[in-house]
Amino acid sequence: MPLKSFYRKKQIEAGCDEAGRGCLAGPVFAAAVILPKNFKNDFLDDSKKLSEKKRNELRKIIEKQAIAWAVASVNNHEIDEINILNASILAMHRAIEKLKVKPGFLLIDGNKFKRYKKIPHECIVKGDGKFLSIAAASVLAKTHRDEFMCNIDKKFPQYKWSKNKGYPTREHKKSISEFGITKYHRISFNMNSNP
Repeated sequence: MPLKSFYRKKQIEAGCDEAGRGCLAGPVFAAAVILPKNFKNDFLDDSKKLSEKKRNELRKIIEKQAIAWAVASVNNHEIDEINILNASILAMHRAIEKLKVKPGFLLIDGNKFKRYKKIPHECIVKGDGKFLSIAAASVLAKTHRDEFMCNIDKKFPQYKWSKNKGYPTREHKKSISEFGITKYHRISFNMNSNP
């Protein structure tokens, strides 16, 4: 099934998605993307279905061809304070705030969102596999977050963040039990839960 170009044809529509909700370390990232109505790309899909190489190729295309795009994050300390759901929504709000073009409608991946200013929105479950703008946002959120995790991996190589990106892999949890936690870990998350 090809992804849809828009939900409401007559409005400037921004697709929003986040990355890093289920991680034990690092921020949650979100992106907001306004694509041209005639934007086409046969490879663009939910970022989880794409290879790292394909995501990085698509990131360049999206950032070049989008009418507007923005990426924002909420750090691990804020996540611990307000919880991951609120942090994910706040990251989306921050991304929307940074857009150079004001959207008239927001397409949100998932089933929960808090209204941003007075802009109407629609939550779409698995929206990153249904709408091009949400898929584009998922690619930007994921690639920008992965880049951040690879950068902090240089300071804490024992956690192998460039490989696991902060997700609760067996290897990551073994490193936590061996070396303890860092300033990037989310204290409110159960470090010992099964992946």
